[in-house]
Amino acid sequence: MISVDEARSQILKEISTVDTEVVSLDQALGRVLTEDVLARRTQPPSHMSAMDGFAVKSSDTQTIPAKLKIIGEAPAGGSYNGMVKVGETVRIFTGGPLPEGTDSIVIQEDTNLGEDSQQNEYVEIREITPVGHYVRPAGLDFTEGAVGLKANRRLSARDIGLLAAMNVPWVTVRRRPRIALLSTGDELVRPGEPVGHNQIISSNSLLVAALIQQTGGEAIDLGIAKDNEDSLRQMAAGAQSADMLVTLGGASVGDHDLVQSVLGKEGLSIDFWRIAMRPGKPLMSGDLNGTPMLGMPGNPVSSMICSFLFLIPAIDALLGLPPRLPPLSPAIISHSVKENDQREDYLRARITGEDGGLPIVELFEKQDSSMLSPLADADCLVLRSPSASALTAQSRVMIIKLRAAYPDV
Repeated sequence: MISVDEARSQILKEISTVDTEVVSLDQALGRVLTEDVLARRTQPPSHMSAMDGFAVKSSDTQTIPAKLKIIGEAPAGGSYNGMVKVGETVRIFTGGPLPEGTDSIVIQEDTNLGEDSQQNEYVEIREITPVGHYVRPAGLDFTEGAVGLKANRRLSARDIGLLAAMNVPWVTVRRRPRIALLSTGDELVRPGEPVGHNQIISSNSLLVAALIQQTGGEAIDLGIAKDNEDSLRQMAAGAQSADMLVTLGGASVGDHDLVQSVLGKEGLSIDFWRIAMRPGKPLMSGDLNGTPMLGMPGNPVSSMICSFLFLIPAIDALLGLPPRLPPLSPAIISHSVKENDQREDYLRARITGEDGGLPIVELFEKQDSSMLSPLADADCLVLRSPSASALTAQSRVMIIKLRAAYPDV
């Protein structure tokens, strides 16, 4: 058996980044940018008002109250195109461009409106206004030709907003890696199908497909192969156009675990199988005629934890990103734990409180790798190193906070 770190290094060593494609901005969320993006305009394009009020010469407001003649207005989307002279002002609204001859904004709350004997509208300024007051200068946000976003970035909703403001309608991104999923086993049926007395529902493929999609990949469901050579061979052929093949189940050495033997005849070369971890020991990695292959255990908890440790980093590498590793943080165990054997343990646990700023964790009593309900209820995974000593209550442990590490999982 090899260690988790050794296994991950070998898996990532075989990964090449996928090619690129151009997508419209409304399809770019979550995609990985492959080129620096330059702003196609200056924002704002000219000096703009940040508030509703009056555009003035600051020098006209140094003695208050100051009475200024209103000669026009500058709405957002419009402008006042004349020159503002001494003693004059223009009514302006948020986003309106400053008229020529003005350098400041007096907000409307600091004014009184009136009309003189010649029926000229005027405004009385009640506050001294410095130059640039409530003015958004041209280029405050960005300037044309400036780098707005750098390459190798997964695009967020905030990034999409910035790109739109930069007048960028298309971006070059990594193609979504195509991950072929092949479930194996006579005992499996899809959700909603008739279930025989000795059968179970195939939850694994849907679970892993969801992880693939959330990580930026495209899951290709090849179906459920029966426990015979012809079925497995025919269904595995569907992975020829994929960037990676992931098999679910059949990676061990039982009489009905056919992945190694059958796919070996089809060109599968194995880098390793069996990892010193629990759950997830019978994990296989190899290459099927140029396509990286990851053979995951059949139990759903094992598959999810193996996905955290190996599949998600592999998809990151396919996208040209630094592989994400589960972040570890300290916690306090609320009860004693026996010593560990030679395998690295990932134990499902709940967070029950806090002590000195550290979360208090409690292991679920049952840690069977077939049980999805404790996994769904888990707040974290408690990591136990190989051959770790027994722990007493209130000992420190290292945990992976699931919602923090994988917020959508």
